[in-house]
Amino acid sequence: MLNDLPAPPANRRGWPWTDAPAPTVCADAPRITIVTPSYNQGDYIEETIRSVLLQGYPNLEYLVMDGGSTDQTVTMLRRYERWIGWVSEPDAGQADAINKGMRRATGDILAYLNSDDLYLPGALAAVAAAFQANPAVGLVYGDCQAIRADGTPRGLIRGRPFQVQRMIERGEFVPQQAAFWRRTTMQQAGLFDPTLHYCMDHDFFIRLGKVAPGLYLPQTLAAFRFHDTSKSVTNEEKHWRESMQVSLRHGLHRGNPWYWLRLARHRGLRLLPPWLQAFVRTRVLRRAHDPLA
Repeated sequence: MLNDLPAPPANRRGWPWTDAPAPTVCADAPRITIVTPSYNQGDYIEETIRSVLLQGYPNLEYLVMDGGSTDQTVTMLRRYERWIGWVSEPDAGQADAINKGMRRATGDILAYLNSDDLYLPGALAAVAAAFQANPAVGLVYGDCQAIRADGTPRGLIRGRPFQVQRMIERGEFVPQQAAFWRRTTMQQAGLFDPTLHYCMDHDFFIRLGKVAPGLYLPQTLAAFRFHDTSKSVTNEEKHWRESMQVSLRHGLHRGNPWYWLRLARHRGLRLLPPWLQAFVRTRVLRRAHDPLA
């Protein structure tokens, strides 16, 4: 597969440019569909695409739902269109783009990967094996490497054993970039809520967990890129407010101590000097599984 794809830029080396894992050998490999919602991420999307295609997984469908990008994204999609399905047209936001892809998907196992993030080698094979070994599980997820805009490591976002009530009360989250689910579970839980813009995945995973158990794999499966234009970096306050909105819709209330603890933590963090806020987020709250407080 590596030799079949377009040659990488001359200054790019390693995964997923010049390195790739050996192809997965599995006669009954379940079909996996990956959906990438995209809008004006032309600086990163080629790396995302290659990290999916170079998994070496034998039963893969890859769909890119672009929202009508005006940068080099469409040129890049045309470069890889032998291996991917794609459209470029206006949409109603990230959740709408994901839902478009999910409606087209033919896989038994589904996931979405944003156009500035990437999978690590062997991720799809590990997830497929986990689903096959655990037929009752509806969601499988692992850890996520945090990286800077240039791809250098920034930290590790760890998952933890799946507990819906802790997600609702404490705001604990599933690392979205490293999460995969069964089509049948999604059919029962419903698609992503297009009225949500920052926590549609958190709401979705809670709904999945009410349908079927989730399984945490203590393995780093994906990388989450922090950069100046990513929503998680530029809209922290809106992200936090929406996460509380999701918890409230699923049963958190003002009589629960966790409502007040989360509020105090959020407001208290913003009283600290900016340099100390950054330290707490990266060294303390990430270990507490709530990097945006």
